[in-house]
Amino acid sequence: MRIIVIAAALLLLSACNDNRYVPPPAPKVSVAHPLRQEVTRYLETSGNLDAVNSVNLVARVAGFVQAIKFTDGAAVKAGEPLFVIEPDSYENALSQARAAEAGADATVKQAQADYVRQTDLQGKEFASKATLETSTATRDSALAKQKQAQADTKQAEINLDYTQVKAPFDGIVTARQVSIGELVGIGNATVLATVIQLDPIYVSFNIGEQDVLRLRTGIRQRGLKEADLKQVPVEIGLANETGYPHKGTLDYAYPGVNPSTGTLAVRGVLQNKDRVLLPGYFVRIRVPLSQEADALLVPEVAIGNDQGGRYVLVVGKDGLVEQRKIEAGQTLGDMRVVTQGVTADDSVIVSGTARAIPGQKVDAEPQTLARSGNAPEAK
Repeated sequence: MRIIVIAAALLLLSACNDNRYVPPPAPKVSVAHPLRQEVTRYLETSGNLDAVNSVNLVARVAGFVQAIKFTDGAAVKAGEPLFVIEPDSYENALSQARAAEAGADATVKQAQADYVRQTDLQGKEFASKATLETSTATRDSALAKQKQAQADTKQAEINLDYTQVKAPFDGIVTARQVSIGELVGIGNATVLATVIQLDPIYVSFNIGEQDVLRLRTGIRQRGLKEADLKQVPVEIGLANETGYPHKGTLDYAYPGVNPSTGTLAVRGVLQNKDRVLLPGYFVRIRVPLSQEADALLVPEVAIGNDQGGRYVLVVGKDGLVEQRKIEAGQTLGDMRVVTQGVTADDSVIVSGTARAIPGQKVDAEPQTLARSGNAPEAK
C-alpha cells in the first residue's frame, strides 16, 4: 500500500514539472547589410507641360470665309493655308494699285525729261530760273507720288496675301471656330482657330531656395557655369509611366527668387516628336545634380514611418531589435538611399518586420541585397 502511495506521488510531481512555462522561439526575420553603391543625386519635384508656341488665328482683313482647308485636330506645317477669305475685292484693289503705280511711273518719266530739258536750256540761258524751279518741283512731286503708288501696291499685295490665313509654325490646329460664309475681320478680332506647337515642348516648375542652392552646386560640379544652363539634363515622367523616360535639358531660370514664395521659376525643353507629351499635363521631374560613389541603400519595404519620422529595424550582435531613426533620400527602383542613421555594417531587417519588436530577440537569417538596376555601375 505504501508503495502505491509513493508511486502516485511521483506521478503527480512529474505532471507538475511538465506544466512549467517554456518561452516560444524567437521570430524569424531576414536581415541584410545596406547596399553600398554609386548613385546619381537628383533634384526631384513636379511641374506642368507648356506649349512652346500657341497662337489664336484671326482674320487680318475683312471678308467672308470662302474655304476651310484643314481637318479639326490635324497636324499642320508652317505656311500651310488654313482659311481662305474671299479674295475678289483684294485682287481688284491690287490691280488698281498697280495701274496707279504705272501711271506714276509715266509721270515721273515725263517730269524727269522736262527737268533735263530745262536744265540744258538754263545752261544756254534760253530758259528762266523760275521755269527750271517749276520743272524741278514737278519732278520731285512726281517722284513722291511714285513712292506713294509703290507703297499702295505693296499694301494691296499684303492685304491679298492676308486673305489666306496660314499656320505660323508646325503644330496641331484645334477645331475651327467659324463656318464657311461667315463674315470675319470686322470689329473685334474673331478667333478662327488655334495652332499649338507640340514639338519641342516646355516643362515648367518651381524650386525652393535650398534646391536652388543644390542646383547651382550641381552645375558647378559638372564643370559648367550658370550661363551653361542648357547643358544641364532634365528628365520627366507622366503619371502612368514608370521612371523618367523623357529626356531634355534645362532652358531658362528666372533671374531671382520670388520673395513672397521663396521659389525660383525654372523651365526645361524636351523633344516630343511622337506627341505623347501634351500642354497642361502634370509631370514628375528630376534633374541630375551629382554622383555619389558610396551611397547606402536599403529596400523601401524595410523603412517604417511613425510620428518621429522614418526608421529601420536593426538587429544587434546580441540578437536584439533596435529601432533606428534615419534620414532617407531619393528612391532607386525598390531601394531608397539612406543618408543618416545606418552604416554599411548594420544588419537591417528586410523581411519579417511585422514580427520584430524593438528590445526583443529575433532569429536573424542573413541575405544579400541585389544591386539596384536604376543606378550606375560602381566604378
